Amino acid sequence: MESTFEAVRAEALFASTLQMSERPADGDVRAAVTSTLRRIGVQGCVARVATEFGEHPECATGRMGWALGMIRHAYAGSCTPEIFARPRAALA
Repeated sequence: MESTFEAVRAEALFASTLQMSERPADGDVRAAVTSTLRRIGVQGCVARVATEFGEHPECATGRMGWALGMIRHAYAGSCTPEIFARPRAALA
């Protein structure tokens, strides 16, 4: 993984209720990541990922690959979580 943000986002998407079959748009991915992190936090996401890899490794591998690919696409060019980024108006 290229960054800690990428790893956290992928774990949050993995732990979210968003499904691969939904073919989510980038905005849906970002919303799911934000919602999941606010709801269960980073440690909750890590725990959910660990549980799934322990109980269902054959499914978890595919879901994590999907999550990582979706995160790389949805956050292309971004390295700062939105909750810490300054609004564009503040940058002007």
